Amino acid sequence: MKPKNLSAGSTDLESCLIAGEEKALSLHMEAYHRGDAIVLHCKGRIVFHDEAVALSRRVAELLQRSQQLVLDLSGVKAIDSAGLGQLVLLHMWAEGNRYSIKLARPTKRVHDLLEMTNVASIFEIHNTVDGALKSVPSKVHRSA
Repeated sequence: MKPKNLSAGSTDLESCLIAGEEKALSLHMEAYHRGDAIVLHCKGRIVFHDEAVALSRRVAELLQRSQQLVLDLSGVKAIDSAGLGQLVLLHMWAEGNRYSIKLARPTKRVHDLLEMTNVASIFEIHNTVDGALKSVPSKVHRSA
């Protein structure tokens, strides 16, 4: 299955992303390919407004290239309610489009917050990036 083109306005996620000028963010993201998936290493804070929106934009862009994404949260120091909301929105959007987002290596503080808010119940959370990648199905075996 070919991923839908977000720029064509085919999803609700795009309507939630507000266009704005680029500015220095307290969230830095670095993406790299590992097998059939893309790993997005996040460092900093996933907070209102610009950081949470930047994460959503980056995830949407990456999922157009690979239907499997692992969010490496080892460098995330804080997530606020807007960040949690964006994670939930991303999960719902990804599931609706047959994409997969897995979380890896959250710090204890972030993991506790995900558990306390019950956001952990909707994501697969792995202690390592390798563990998350092992749970990613191969594209060859993926059913449409």
